[in-house]
Amino acid sequence: MAREPARSNRPPLELHVPEPPARPGEAATFDHIVVPVAGETRRPDPREEPAAMRDLAYGLVRVLDDEARATGPWNPELPPETLRRMLRDMALTRAFDDRMFRAQRQGKTSFYMKSLGEEAVAIAAAHALDDADMLFPSYRQQGLLIARRWDLVDMMNQIYSNKADRLQGKQLPIMYSVRDANFFSISGNLTTQWPQAVGWAMASAARGDTRIAATWCGEGSTAEGDFHSACTFASVYRAPVILNIVNNQWAISSFAGFAGGENTTFAARGIGYGIASLRVDGNDALAVYAATEWAAERARGNKGPTLIEHFTYRAEGHSTSDDPAAYRSAAEASAWPLGDPIRRLRDHLLGLGEWDEERHAAMDREVAEQVKAAQKAAEKNGVLGHGLHHPMETMFEGVFEEMPWHLQEQRRQMLDEWKAAGL
Repeated sequence: MAREPARSNRPPLELHVPEPPARPGEAATFDHIVVPVAGETRRPDPREEPAAMRDLAYGLVRVLDDEARATGPWNPELPPETLRRMLRDMALTRAFDDRMFRAQRQGKTSFYMKSLGEEAVAIAAAHALDDADMLFPSYRQQGLLIARRWDLVDMMNQIYSNKADRLQGKQLPIMYSVRDANFFSISGNLTTQWPQAVGWAMASAARGDTRIAATWCGEGSTAEGDFHSACTFASVYRAPVILNIVNNQWAISSFAGFAGGENTTFAARGIGYGIASLRVDGNDALAVYAATEWAAERARGNKGPTLIEHFTYRAEGHSTSDDPAAYRSAAEASAWPLGDPIRRLRDHLLGLGEWDEERHAAMDREVAEQVKAAQKAAEKNGVLGHGLHHPMETMFEGVFEEMPWHLQEQRRQMLDEWKAAGL
């Protein structure tokens, strides 16, 4: 008969519950974050096998040092005109966010999400990719459309769900869908876009095309099953896709530790799938550009996917429905050790002698006026509270390429009932 083990001298088991470094009312600190010296992370050949570059998932690719000088093997050595375009696109994104945030507070739209502090993640990546490459964004990459020169008025029409909204009010504000810009429909169900991006990339390869795909999600949604399904298919079929994790430290009110960020990096999740994985300073536009360019070269060379963790910080609330003061230190944003992406790129250009304070102030005024003019044009098409902007029968459109008989019948019934009611 088996002897029952003695348990009297064993310590009781304990469950670990992650806690952020500081809560409201506490001093903000990021002492737990190790920021390596800019330029010290090695840059392997894009054709290198994933098993030989596992260290890159635990470091931090940085190009701009503390004096905003570009250094090290990841320096993309971009011409000044490209740097200025990236700076302007980030400034335009921030101006767009500010005005649309105020529009929501004025009751002109129901919802908005800003990308304050994360502009480099989208803008630099867009500049490193070809315009023909397919983008599968999450809901904080509006900079992708702005960098691709999409019409701001069209974006605002969607935010207002007005009569000029191409999506006919069927999408939550900021859930853009722009086929002509190779920008896939944004979904509020997190990480659904990852398997979609991998599938699109597999189809591109199966057709012998040359276009690659890129997708984005937040660190919190890496806990979703779709994330792991996408990684499996991307790895097995060596899909030409760039898998971006935007680690902005907070998934709504849950800090990154609840998604596993205390135990290891999010980039390390790619290692188990045999995917080349990088961890990048997401507030360094040059580092984001260099990592994306490297991953794109790898995908175009049929070496498979790359997973990139963009280490950044969400400086605002999760959305206009969120109050970050309820769950994090008020001084946390100012204590963030990697600074502001716009300021860092501006300082880099200043150091090169390719920019000055007067031109920067003029640029800020110019983008503010551009956004203001776009808002006036969009609001002529209507805002929230102006009633229905699209006929009710349009609710049946855009579901199938050809409307099936049962939807045609339902639409006829609805119109007959409305007519009988005098509506």
